[in-house]
Parts: sequence; structure tokens; C-alpha cells
Amino acid sequence: KRRNSELELWLERFAEPLAALARRAGGRDRRPVLDLAWRALVRCQFHDAVAGCVSDPVAQSLAARYVEVEAFAREIVRGSVHDLVRHDPDVARERPDAVKPSLVMWNGAARPRGGVVIADLTLFRRDVPVGPPSGRRVHEAAGHRPFALVGAGRTVPVQVLGRAVALERLEAARHYPDQDEVERVRVAFRMPAVPGLGLATLSLGDPQPLPLPSGDGVGVRGRALANRWVEVAFEGTGALAVHDRRAGERYGDLLRLEDEGDAGDTYTFCPVARDRLLRAAGPVAVRRLASGPLVAALEARLEMAAGSGVGGGGRRGRVALRLVVSLHADSPVVRCVLEVDNQATSHRLRARLPTGLGGAVVVAGAAFGAVTRSPVAAPARDYPLETPVPTAPAQRFVAAASGSRGLALLAPGFFEYEWTTGGDVVLTLLRAVGQLSRGDLPTRPGHAAWPSATPQAQCLGATRVELALAPVSATDLERGDVLPELWEDCFVPLRGFWLRDAVDLAPAAPDIALEGTGLVLSAVKPAQAGSPLVLRCYNATGRRAAGAWRFGEGVRSAHRVRADERESAPLVLEARGKTVRFVAEPHEIVTILVT
Repeated sequence: KRRNSELELWLERFAEPLAALARRAGGRDRRPVLDLAWRALVRCQFHDAVAGCVSDPVAQSLAARYVEVEAFAREIVRGSVHDLVRHDPDVARERPDAVKPSLVMWNGAARPRGGVVIADLTLFRRDVPVGPPSGRRVHEAAGHRPFALVGAGRTVPVQVLGRAVALERLEAARHYPDQDEVERVRVAFRMPAVPGLGLATLSLGDPQPLPLPSGDGVGVRGRALANRWVEVAFEGTGALAVHDRRAGERYGDLLRLEDEGDAGDTYTFCPVARDRLLRAAGPVAVRRLASGPLVAALEARLEMAAGSGVGGGGRRGRVALRLVVSLHADSPVVRCVLEVDNQATSHRLRARLPTGLGGAVVVAGAAFGAVTRSPVAAPARDYPLETPVPTAPAQRFVAAASGSRGLALLAPGFFEYEWTTGGDVVLTLLRAVGQLSRGDLPTRPGHAAWPSATPQAQCLGATRVELALAPVSATDLERGDVLPELWEDCFVPLRGFWLRDAVDLAPAAPDIALEGTGLVLSAVKPAQAGSPLVLRCYNATGRRAAGAWRFGEGVRSAHRVRADERESAPLVLEARGKTVRFVAEPHEIVTILVT
């Protein structure tokens, strides 16, 4: 499920918009490849397949399709970025003395954005000859050296987050691939504002010291990270304590891991009779990964008992966990990466987030908006046939707030959660089961599918979960666009594309911004027919909303259409085609074609 979400995100928010912008700038038409990618992904999204309710051979087939979709998506993104900055790898091979490595920054949001950015750069160390010796001289260089980034007449100091030796292959259509040993350097820096859906380029320059933070940096103290908005610390159990400095609210025991036996199948969770809930209790080993002033990060490692042992025999299994928590200097969002090594069977692993908002409702993201839900109370004795589940799906976020107190949980795609009467959000991390369908469950009558063993559904080995936490208020939830923007900043950030073989880049200048309270960007894509650009948003509120698309370079025409791009109605162009206004009814999806 997470793999599916990851690829859907890549197609929706990276491949489609970059392909559309590149074509608008005179680049290649990549719609045929986009179509192949989407068809391959949609074939993986039929109900049982995307829900994980399939046999092991079908799951293996899905995994192979996902590899194919990722290859399509990455090639669309790579080629589109090259078109947008007029990068030709063949010219780089023919003019090696003119190569000037550059970092291309792209803003995937329809609003200007800047701030702290993380990017990976590769620095040449030596050639790696491939094939029979041909007298070619092997070049060598120092690899990493201190540097800053330079662009638009200003120097941008960097914070080095990590370095590692790696291999990189540079491709060119008319030349043999060039394999090199490189030093991969991860850096953080403050990026000046980039226009909506716009580009900027940076090159390497002489190193500059990072200015000491004057209250707007981030730092580490013991087991805690802090910036001007929040402070987050590891507790002895491996859970997090968060202090919202703006509102003065505190949250404890966040992301505490808990495990329970699961006697169910791929369709239905079923608690194990007389089993007890296991909670992470430490000890916890904490290590500093980054100290600021732009990015600070801590790593925690722990183990806990879980489920049943892999070899059987009535023993408990084990789960090893690595949680990396980071803060950016300019953001209240607590970014988390949880790596799980599951060596247990027949269990459900979850993370609990107490919000202190018992009796409140929760707001959960959906495909084109959000839904409000109350806790599900369904005693099994009242449902002799099938017990309603207390869990529910969410797309990208789930949040609860009352006044100034509130907490949002963000994830790249869809996930399962439970909202309890006590005000806890409980996030499902993994379910480990060994049968496609069982006919003896007290929570469901009969079989849901053909009975079949599914040993791969025990999910043994590594699982990686990205998520984020952010303090929010009731006003933030009412606006409709605050949670989607927080989500964008986490999972569609300003993104860097490193071109180690760049020569004479000439970036296009997209500048497209969506304005209007409660309006949320949904899609930027090539039209199904002809050359128009499709801009789609939706009204996330129950109120009528006035909106506008603003363009740095005027458009020639604009038409409002249905979601299938039919039944067009012309829209008025203002300011020489630089403004297109519209009205979105409550929860309406608005699709506009521009040329």
C-alpha cells in the first residue's frame, strides 16, 4: 500500500506537472509514457490488490509492476527537467571543458516558496572504466571539498548533513555511458523564494560560513531538538514529547509503539483471545545525526517483543526499530522516518498519538477534501455476525483540534488509523498475517476469499514509514488549505535535481500561482488532447470560494471544463492574460485549460 502511494505521488506531483511544463516550454511530448505509467499503476489499484488482500504470487506480480512504474516516472522527471533547463548530455560529452555542475531547484507547489531545503550532490572522485582496456586515461579528483552554492547573484552557505562514496552513471543518447566513483554529499541550505511551479539554478562556489542563528535556527540539547516554533524530545520509552511554543501546548507519549496478536487474515483483523497489549518500554539508544543551524536530527534505536516467533514454538517474536526525528529551522513540522525490522508473525504493530482531545472529532484527508469522523464504538456482543472495525482510511493527513490545541499526523499517501474516545490517534504501521482468508474468525462470518496460505503477508524484514507531526489549531482545520499546504511542504518540497554534467543551462521561467482561501491544488498536467495545460484545484470548505490563477507570463486563452476535459466554457483573461478568475462552489472541483 505504501509503495502504491509513493508511486501515485511521484506521478501526480512530479512526473505530470514537470512533463506539462516541459512541453509548454517547447520540450518533448511525454504523454505516451505518462499513459503507460498510469495504466500500469491503475492495474495495481483494483480493490483486493491495493488493499493487500491477494495471494503471494499476485503480490509478487504487483511488486514487479511497481518497479516498472517507478522507472517510467523517474525517466519522465529526468527528461522533463533536462528540457526545462535546456540540458543536453551529448553536448556535455563533446564540450567537457565547459561543464559547470549545477543544482536545479523546482517548486512543485502553486505558490511561491523558499526556506530550508535538503539536496544531494555528487562530486567526481575517479573514472570507473567499463569494458576492455582502450588506452583511456583514468581521471581522478579530490571528491568533496568545502563549497557554497551560488545563484541569482547571491551566495548560499550550506550545512553538510552527510557524505558517502558511491557510483554514478551519466547517460547520453549518442555516447557510451560514463561510470564514475563519486562522493555523495547531502546538504541543507536556505533557498531564496522560487515562484509557483518555477525553477532556479545554483552552481558551486567558494565556501561561506553559515551565519549564527539569531533566534531562527534549530539546535540539539541532549535528547531534544528545538527551534522557535516547537521543541521535541525523546522519552525513555522511545516516544516523543512535543512542546508547541506558539500556543503553549504540550503533548507526550507520541508515537509510542504498541503490538498485539492478530489471529485474522488479509481482510480482517482479529484480536487473539487472552493476549495482552505489548508497549515499547526501552531501553532506547539515542544518537545525534545533525546539529543545526538549519537542520537538526536525532536517531533512536530500540527493540520490543511482538507477536509470535518466526520459528514457532510458542515464543514471542521481536521487532527492531529505528526512528529518525528531524526539525528544520523555519518550520513547526516534526519530520519522522521509522524503520521497522519485523521478526515476528501474526501481529499488528501500531503507533499511538495521545492528543488530549477526548470527545472531539477528527478530520481525515480524502481524495478531494476531508471528512469529519467520530470514534467508532461497536461492542462485539451487539454485532453477532460481523463486528464493525474502529479503524478508518485517511489520505495524506488526519488531525484533531479544539481552540489552540491540536495535532496533525501527515503521511505521503493513504494510511489506516483509529480515533479513540479518549482522543488518541492510533496509526497502523504493519499487519502480519499468514492466511488470505480464514473461515473461523469471531469478527466475520465465513471466508472472504479462497483460503490460501500467504507467508509473505507476514511482512518479515524491513518496512520504512515516513510521517510528520505538526501542531495545529481549530482555525487551521476550518480554513481547509492549511493541512494540504503543511503536507506539501513535507512531501512535495522544493526539490533539487543535480546535473553534474551541466553546460550552459537556460532555464524556462514558469510562474503559476493559485490564490483563494480554502482552495487546494489537485493536478497540473498535460491535456488529453492538443497542447493546453490542465490546472485543477478543489474547494476544501463548505463555503463558496473566489479563486484566481496568476501567471508570470500571460496565457492566450482559458476555458473551464469538466474533470474529463469536456464541455468547455471560456473564461475572461485579465491583466493581459496574467490573471484568470473563477468561483468554486462548496467542495467543488474546478478544472481549467489554458494555452
